[in-house]
Amino acid sequence: MTEGWTKSSWRDRPRVQMPDYPDGAALAAVEAQLSQYPPLVFAGEARALKRRLAEAASGRAFLLQGGDCAESFAEFNADIIRDTFKVLLQMAIVLTFGAKVPVIKVGRMAGQFAKPRSAPTEVAGGVELPSYRGDIINGFDFTETARRPDPGRMLQAYTQAAASLNLLRAFSKGGFADIHRVHNWTLGFASGANAERYRALSDRISDALDFMTAAGITGETSSAISEVDFYTSHEALLLEYEEALCRIDSTTGLPVAGSGHMIWVGDRTRQPDGAHVEFCRGVQNPIGLKCGPTLSPEDLKVLLARLNPKNEAGRLTLIARFGAGKAGDHLPALIRTVEQEGAQVLWVCDPMHGNTIKSASGYKTRPFERVLQEVRDFFAVHKAEGTIPGGVHFEMTGKDVTECTGGLRAVTDEDLSDRYHTACDPRLNASQSLELAFLVAEELSQRRRDLSRQAAV
Repeated sequence: MTEGWTKSSWRDRPRVQMPDYPDGAALAAVEAQLSQYPPLVFAGEARALKRRLAEAASGRAFLLQGGDCAESFAEFNADIIRDTFKVLLQMAIVLTFGAKVPVIKVGRMAGQFAKPRSAPTEVAGGVELPSYRGDIINGFDFTETARRPDPGRMLQAYTQAAASLNLLRAFSKGGFADIHRVHNWTLGFASGANAERYRALSDRISDALDFMTAAGITGETSSAISEVDFYTSHEALLLEYEEALCRIDSTTGLPVAGSGHMIWVGDRTRQPDGAHVEFCRGVQNPIGLKCGPTLSPEDLKVLLARLNPKNEAGRLTLIARFGAGKAGDHLPALIRTVEQEGAQVLWVCDPMHGNTIKSASGYKTRPFERVLQEVRDFFAVHKAEGTIPGGVHFEMTGKDVTECTGGLRAVTDEDLSDRYHTACDPRLNASQSLELAFLVAEELSQRRRDLSRQAAV
C-alpha cells in the first residue's frame, strides 16, 4: 500500500469543491451503509483498463472517453444509456479505421454525478443560494430545500450507477455492439445532406466489413466483432462517496476505487497537497489528471511523483484542456516536463472545457469549430514535440439536443433554446459527436501517414 496512505487520509488535507453537510449524523449513516454495499466495478477490470491505457500511451491503441457532463436522476432511463453507448460505438469504429489501432471505449457514465463550480453560491431574483453541484450532492431547482446538500443522494447515485453498469454490460456482450450493426447506423449519417466528405471514409469501412464477411469473419464466428470491452469513469469529486466504495482487492491486497474503472482529478481540485490528490494517489485504478492553463511545470512534476510514484505504464492519463488557440502556449512546456522526468503518461485532449462561451441568446454553449480547433492544436503540438496524442475526451450525449452550436446540422444561437436539456455544461449531440469522430479520424490517418514516411526515410 502507498506509504502513509489510508482511504481516509484525505480528511487531513485541504478540501475544495466539496459540500459541507449540515447533518453530520446523517452523513455518517450513509457512509456506513455505502461501505457495506458491493463495489460497482471490480479490481480485475481496472487492471485490464490500465493495461489498455499503457498501449495507448505507446501508440498501440487510442482512447475515446465520452459522456454526460453530469448524470441526472430525472433523466435516467434505458433509452438514454443506450443512445449514448450507441454513439460511442459509432465513433469508435470511425476512429479505429482512421488510427488503424484498437480504440479503448470509456464512458463518463455510472458515476459522473458531481460537478465543480466556479462559485459556491449563485443569485437569482435577489436570492442567494448554494450552487448546484450535481445530483449526488443537491438538487437543480432554485429553492433552499433543493440546494441543501443531502447525503442520502449518494445512495440514489449508487443505485443508478449499478443499474447503468448492468445495462452497459448487457449491451457490450449481448450482440448490440456487433460491428456490422453499428456501422449500419453510421451509414445514415454519412448519406445525409452536406456529408460528402464523410461518405468516402464510410464507404471504405463498408468495403472492409464486406471483405471480412466474405472471408467468414462475422459476429457468429468471432466475438471480437460482436462484443466490446466498455469501461466507466468519473471525476472523483465527492470523496465521502469515493472512500465508502474503496475496497481491498482480494487478489493483490491493494486498495481499489470501487466507484468506477477510471477516476480523475479535476483542474480545480489538483492541488498537490489537497484532499483529492491524496485520495487518488492511493488507489490502484487508472487515474486521470485534468491539465489547464494554470498548471505549472513545477506542479506537474510534483503531481507526477505523487500520483504515479512507481512510474507505472497506464496508471496516469494527462487530460489537456486549454481552449482553442491556446494549446501552443501551454502544452509544449508540460510535454517537455514529462519527457525530462521520464514519466510514462497517456496524453489526451479535452477540447470541451476550455471552449465554453455565453451565446448572444444567453445560453452557455460550445462552438463546434472551437472544439475541433483545439483537437487540431493538440495533434499539431504533439507532432512538433515528437510525442504521442493518445486520445480524446468529450462531453456528449446520444440525444438530439441543441447545446453546442455548429456542426453539419448547423445548430445556431437561436436554436439553443429548442432542446437545451443539460443541467450543467453544454454537450455535443449525436450528430456533432459522430462528425467530430470523422474529423479526428482524418487527423489520425494523417499522423499514421507521417509516421510511415518517417520510417521509410
